[in-house]
Amino acid sequence: MSAQPARAYLGISEVLAQLRADFPDVSVSKIRFLETEGLITPARSPAGYRRFGVADVDRLRYILAAQRDHYLPLRVIKERLARLEAPAASNQASAKPRYPSQQSPPDGQLLSRSELVEAAGLTDALLTELEAFGLLRRVGLHYGPDALAVASAAVRLTAYGVEARHLRAVRAAAERETTMIESLVAPIQRQRAAGARELAARTAGELADLVMRLHGALVEGALAEAGLADAGLTGAGLAENGPRSGLDGRRPERDGRQVHGAEGASA
Repeated sequence: MSAQPARAYLGISEVLAQLRADFPDVSVSKIRFLETEGLITPARSPAGYRRFGVADVDRLRYILAAQRDHYLPLRVIKERLARLEAPAASNQASAKPRYPSQQSPPDGQLLSRSELVEAAGLTDALLTELEAFGLLRRVGLHYGPDALAVASAAVRLTAYGVEARHLRAVRAAAERETTMIESLVAPIQRQRAAGARELAARTAGELADLVMRLHGALVEGALAEAGLADAGLTGAGLAENGPRSGLDGRRPERDGRQVHGAEGASA
């Protein structure tokens, strides 16, 4: 008896099983939302069930990573996908687009001003302000891989009325923490033993992780003392994993209204 041939498609529950190791928050509703927004177009069985091919799963991984790691709006992700798939469409119909990892720009790739503006969804004016207050630094005429994460977070903060000038304190705190970490690993860097450089980098990463966890715990504790214990910071991943973005990249809402100001934001 011959073995049953493998199916060329997956059901939605099988797709979830493949994705959840890397994206624990993925759900059926999230996948359906992405389909509604036109970012994925799985085939349908005669009975109306979704059928996902390998290319559909790769596309989902790309979208979810872009949202999680870079907070990209769906509009920007959709435009990037269109550019990636254009060469495949102009060649063979069977050509398969390749979706790169969204962990960071590949090989420390630098971004031009226009690329950063498009990827982060910010304005030229906001980019200029972020540079003026020391939150973004250029390498010649380009920006490093970390600039995208900084710019994307700054864009999302503007939904609460936070301006670039308000973020000077955040920058100063980060610089003090970095100075502390550098002083702690300096003795390792001075060693001439083989592997000292790698050990220093690994130790710095471990210290940075602990400092960020401590920072999140302190912020959560301070808000609890201010009577904001139900702010949901742990659920939002602040204390352990950093802030998470919404699924669709839209501005946050309260009571059905978009937030346009941050009362009490310090100058």
